[in-house]
Amino acid sequence: FLPRPLIEALETIDNPVGSWVKIGVAPQGDRFTQRMAEDLAHEERLLFVAGRYEGIDERVMERLDMAISIGDIVLSGGEVASIEIIDAITRLLPGATGNAASTGEESFSSGLLEYPQYTRPRELDGEVVPEVLVSGHHANIAKWRREEALRRTLIRRPDLLRDFDLTDQDRKYLSKVLADLRGILD
Repeated sequence: FLPRPLIEALETIDNPVGSWVKIGVAPQGDRFTQRMAEDLAHEERLLFVAGRYEGIDERVMERLDMAISIGDIVLSGGEVASIEIIDAITRLLPGATGNAASTGEESFSSGLLEYPQYTRPRELDGEVVPEVLVSGHHANIAKWRREEALRRTLIRRPDLLRDFDLTDQDRKYLSKVLADLRGILD
């Protein structure tokens, strides 16, 4: 892209000054997180600038409010990454999902990966939904979900546990999971 037309477009659209949060989508940006999506969902107007092939001219990047990366990958352009970011933000807006409370239980919202999900039928190819989930006992279901989220996070993304506020009960459960894993590996 030629920088001058893009700079002029940015100056024109940002009238009055600060009316848009201007976001560059580029590998050198800050890694996109659920927390960032939650913060951006409170903004009134977002403008995404997506480069193509070699990216966005640095003189344009300097005029943007922030730069976001979707991870340690390089795409041909920032359009697909922009759509990913927009989708993550949009689903947090009121009325975007059928049950607004459900977005608080999903992966990264609580700091853990989400627990396993099951739908109907109860039995599929010999695999059965865990009995606790069909028991109707809400406290046991909540305990199972918490433990499964902890277990899944420990196995798939242990880095997330570093910043997570674990309870004593969480620590005890994770110690048990680690002991069970050691038993399998020995």
